[in-house]
Amino acid sequence: MPYGNFNVGSSHSQNIHTTSKDPPLFFVIMRFNFKIALLILITVSLATLVILYSICNKTQSTSLPEQSNIVKQQQTEVLDIDCDINGEYLVKCKREGPEVFLPFAFLEEYFQVYGKLAGPDRFEWSHSYSKIYHPKTKYDPMGVFMYFENYNVEGRDRMKCVSATEGVPVSSQWDSGGYYYPIQIAQFGLAHYSKNLTEPEPRISTLENGDKEMVKWLIPDTAIVERNLNHNRKSNVLEFRTSENYNEGIRMKLDHVLDFVMKVDVLLNGNSSLTVVLQNRETKDAYFLHYITSDIFITTQDSNIYHGLGTISEWRRLTRDLIVDLHKGLNYASKDKSKFKIARQKLKVISIMLRGSGAIDNLTLASSEHVQQFYDAAEWFVRYQDADTGGWAIPVKRTLAPGFLVLEPGWYSAMGQGHALSVLARAFYHSGGDQRYLNAALNGLKPFRVASADGGVLATFLNKFHWYEEYPTQPSSFVLNGFIYSILGLYDLMTIAPVDQAQEAEFLYNEGMATLKSMLPFFDMGSVTSYDLRHVTLGIAPNLARWDYHATHINQLLLLATIDDDPLFKATAQRWIGYMKGKRAGHN
Repeated sequence: MPYGNFNVGSSHSQNIHTTSKDPPLFFVIMRFNFKIALLILITVSLATLVILYSICNKTQSTSLPEQSNIVKQQQTEVLDIDCDINGEYLVKCKREGPEVFLPFAFLEEYFQVYGKLAGPDRFEWSHSYSKIYHPKTKYDPMGVFMYFENYNVEGRDRMKCVSATEGVPVSSQWDSGGYYYPIQIAQFGLAHYSKNLTEPEPRISTLENGDKEMVKWLIPDTAIVERNLNHNRKSNVLEFRTSENYNEGIRMKLDHVLDFVMKVDVLLNGNSSLTVVLQNRETKDAYFLHYITSDIFITTQDSNIYHGLGTISEWRRLTRDLIVDLHKGLNYASKDKSKFKIARQKLKVISIMLRGSGAIDNLTLASSEHVQQFYDAAEWFVRYQDADTGGWAIPVKRTLAPGFLVLEPGWYSAMGQGHALSVLARAFYHSGGDQRYLNAALNGLKPFRVASADGGVLATFLNKFHWYEEYPTQPSSFVLNGFIYSILGLYDLMTIAPVDQAQEAEFLYNEGMATLKSMLPFFDMGSVTSYDLRHVTLGIAPNLARWDYHATHINQLLLLATIDDDPLFKATAQRWIGYMKGKRAGHN
């Protein structure tokens, strides 16, 4: 029976509707059930539509590629692609969705940046490889020179060796035969002066002092050893004479580790030598360091390394870093300078031998001899200064760049002069006032007053600013770091010298500082500094400073900021530090 047309009996139904005011209970119930049924019908219909839609949608999705999954897959899949770099380079790259990844090896070379893996899940990227040293206190000319306590000048690859004759480095930077370079000799001295102030007191073992036997000497039957008073030295010394058979000699047997700086007062006659034998504790290989009466710098033959003491038969103090002497000898004929580095802890001294005839006194092995090595440098500057010009000549040709006049052997450098002043001023102070050092320093001011065209180091910028040239070329080059080093040398001398002898150094210093403050902006390239001003004097592209030179510029300015309160130095240094972190000057 259809809903809405419910009849129990027509006649009876008629009577019900006409004889009663209210509908009967069963009819009310049926009307109520009708509404529920209608609601259920609608709900079921909607549910059916939803189910049918879901089924249809699922059927459609299984029959067509799922676009959302494709997008997701594209975002996670790594694809090999080619990267066209400015139309000049084609580089194999990776793509992951909208991101493109270039190999760091290309970025490192292209942008001159640096990176390394620091563990399996960390990569460290930097724009610079150099370090900034922030001064902790005001610069003291009697104290550490800048941050030179960190320098190891004699260990540099461009150092041929340390001369056994002079006790200072021999450079091979511009001449493989070797020569004395005042800048590097001064840096050697300043480094050891600074290390003496910052390192612990050295350990010293005395092996022979001429008075008594500290360590037993093994003396062959053909040799003679005596301890006699030397009237010139006013002390006892050990005198020796061996046979003409070079294989025989007197020998001190040792088993000495850790301390490898030997100091000895020695006198060798004719074809005589002092030999130190080092042994690799792991391989048992032995190396023979021979200090001989010869003018050679260094030569080698198999495991024998020869350092020349000169041919003059006179007493001299020999101070040798045996590890440096060993490494320079092993690398003497090698192109791979890192191949023959033997770690200090792997070595020991097993023997010291004397051959020929001569005498020794005060033989020691120590962890360091910084003071003596500093004075070796100071004495070199006293002995080899040109008394007339006041300069320390550089004996090799130097070609700075095409367009500049070639510097012929014998030229002076403001950086060399300034570094020498820093050494000599400290030697004057440390020695308690040895006038030789002060006289040499004061005489070293002469080249600062002579134009570079006339053999001095003085240049002029824009006919106004006086500049002290590291390389006194024509036209002028205006090298920044060398100029600042020369200013520091002038400051050291004017501070340490007696007041009545400091005026000239003070005048030159003040002129240099005024020039620096005016010309400093010329060296700012917006992302790095310029090494010199060839882009001004030659009209060519700037000579951008390597990061180590850029860092040197910053370190120099930070140091100057401690002695001159002009905010220019600190503000410029902070901006240049930003360049080392990838920051650049803004665009227009």
